[in-house]
Amino acid sequence: MVKIAGGVVWNPKLGIVVVNQNHNSWSLPKGHVNQGEELLAAALREICEETGVPQKELKLVGKLATYERDRIKRELGDMPEMRQITLFLFMTNHEMLAPEDPMNPEARWVKIDEVSSILTHPKDKEMFELLKRKIVYTVAYVQRKQFCRQSR
Repeated sequence: MVKIAGGVVWNPKLGIVVVNQNHNSWSLPKGHVNQGEELLAAALREICEETGVPQKELKLVGKLATYERDRIKRELGDMPEMRQITLFLFMTNHEMLAPEDPMNPEARWVKIDEVSSILTHPKDKEMFELLKRKIVYTVAYVQRKQFCRQSR
């Protein structure tokens, strides 16, 4: 099974980033975990490559979920490939998106309620819908905590 890591990147003003992968599908930013690479390190690397958001601008909120799904078949003859996908939740105030990876040519900010309608793979849509409430509550909690610290 191929290990994949990535994340939900939330900007409080702009929403969640989605990326165009291989010119034919939309996804949350994620990709292959290199041999010996930790899941979090892979997620940070993939997000930076696919969105252009610098790693230092991503604040880890926590691990969201791990799920399995098959690979999207792009061409006739593509073999099935099961993937174990681990998603982390990040917050950022960074706004400009500039993908570095030519196979992922576009990234855009999307309102949380529109993300599922843009994602291509049915399992990704399903998982995002299951996580949406957790994302909203977690982000609200983190923002409130930050506000309380600033108010002291």
